[in-house]
Amino acid sequence: VQLQACGGGLVQAGGSLRLSCAVSGRAFSRYSMGWFRQAPGKERQFVAAVDEIGNTITYADSLWGRFTISRDNGNNAIYLQMNSLKPEDTAVYYCGAVPEWRLVKVLSKYFYWGQGTLVTVSS
Repeated sequence: VQLQACGGGLVQAGGSLRLSCAVSGRAFSRYSMGWFRQAPGKERQFVAAVDEIGNTITYADSLWGRFTISRDNGNNAIYLQMNSLKPEDTAVYYCGAVPEWRLVKVLSKYFYWGQGTLVTVSS
């Protein structure tokens, strides 16, 4: 399984970005997927996760209402719509996959990772 994240960039505070993660390999619909982020000098942190069919979704507590995760099993992709961006959202964003049906929030349980895409929010 290979993951390719894209969609990052420079945006002003209050703006929006949509990240995409394309997944190659077999049985994409058997993987729970997630987004994590890593700010400079900090550990990688959970952002959002979705179960294998997109029925159950969760977010980091501070991100409910601003970020939206979705998946398209027909196109082997997940997305992260980020609205009302803040400077503290600046980080490298990573998509990950784990071979479980239920969503997973724990970093160490993820088997596969994309290369990351940089999001920079200016004030």
